[in-house]
Amino acid sequence: MKKFKYTGSNVTVMVSSMAKAVKFYTETLGLKLKVRVSSHWAEITAPGITIGLHPKVKNKKFTNGDAVAIGLGVDDIETAISDLQQKGIEFEIQKDSFVHLAYFNDLDNNILYLFKHKK
Repeated sequence: MKKFKYTGSNVTVMVSSMAKAVKFYTETLGLKLKVRVSSHWAEITAPGITIGLHPKVKNKKFTNGDAVAIGLGVDDIETAISDLQQKGIEFEIQKDSFVHLAYFNDLDNNILYLFKHKK
């Protein structure tokens, strides 16, 4: 069976305003902006962590202060999804213009997702 490996990780924070969030994390906190894709996504780096900023998703309920999801980068998302489905994990798949996402929950209903950037 084909195996996959993790290629990175980030903690994603759902935000109501991308512009205000980027300004807060970079100017207020003094962290470094690594990537910004318009109002769709931004990556802020601090030692040992990447913080992904993402606008709140329609039809997803988030409570302010409790809207964090853990992203796990993989080298082969289809293989990762298949492997984890065989272990009982159910996914909600989202194919974006620049990234492929597969959301799932842990045993306490915390949100996690696999991601693979498209080339």
